[in-house]
Amino acid sequence: MLERMDDFFTARVEGYDEHMRQYVEEDSEFYAYTASLLPGMDNAEVLDLGCGTGLELEAYFKLNPDAKVTGIDLTEAMLDALKEKLPDMNITTVCGSYFEVPFGEETFDAAVSVESLHHFSEEEKLPLYTKLWKALKPGGYFVLTDFFADTDDQEVFFRSELIRLRKEQNLPDDVFYHYDTPMTTEHEKKILLAAGFSKVEELGNWDSTHTLRAEK
Repeated sequence: MLERMDDFFTARVEGYDEHMRQYVEEDSEFYAYTASLLPGMDNAEVLDLGCGTGLELEAYFKLNPDAKVTGIDLTEAMLDALKEKLPDMNITTVCGSYFEVPFGEETFDAAVSVESLHHFSEEEKLPLYTKLWKALKPGGYFVLTDFFADTDDQEVFFRSELIRLRKEQNLPDDVFYHYDTPMTTEHEKKILLAAGFSKVEELGNWDSTHTLRAEK
């Protein structure tokens, strides 16, 4: 049975960091690498989409302890764990869907998302990325480190399986359920460009995890 997205992560908060470090191949490397791509200047304003317990933020604050981060996540328990972990850092947490939370305009120097957006479709991502583009300051950029499909066939299979399962379980369309539906990196790049980003490049990969950087 598919679990609601917020329930899935609430049930897994305890031990989540250890699970990610063990289960996600080479994750300690890509969290640190992602953090190294974020702004290093004083008082940098960074938006984190699906911040969870902040594994990437742990690494980032070691590099830039004066940064100001806004972290959005569906799961209150994850945000509580993040605040407990980094109590002295300048973090504003928002419990909600990043599809619905307003970002403002020309507010952030950079945005980041790690292992979160592979649950969503092009139809969901395009308006999100358009909103994100508007929220970045001139010269701002978005760093996306995520799980991607290796082929177009894989991408189609994952999406069709989710549709099948939702139909079989008679689940409502307006609720997020946890199921991985990764896209190919090329598809992801096309959506980011369609949202207004001027340039998207791949900077690194670890098996099925890739890092993209999209410039405003």
